[in-house]
Amino acid sequence: MRLAGLAALALLSACAEREPTVIDGSSAEAFERTTKQARRDLPDADRLLFDRALRTIGGRRHSADPEALARVTFNGMTAAEVVADQRARD
Repeated sequence: MRLAGLAALALLSACAEREPTVIDGSSAEAFERTTKQARRDLPDADRLLFDRALRTIGGRRHSADPEALARVTFNGMTAAEVVADQRARD
């Protein structure tokens, strides 16, 4: 009986929503890894908007290094926050 209770508890915890991925802009490698993970957190309909936000960062302000600007701009944000920010800019 205890085993069934533990199995049920394990199943419920597996179904619980996980925390969204936070984008890490501390390095190019961390940024690439966490943006890929964060993109998976989004519904398919929002993924293109997320991709556009990452690609068009140079339009926000001039930078000699748009990749570094993207890391600084999106550091600490979730994919949903990136999408919401892009929607506000469209």
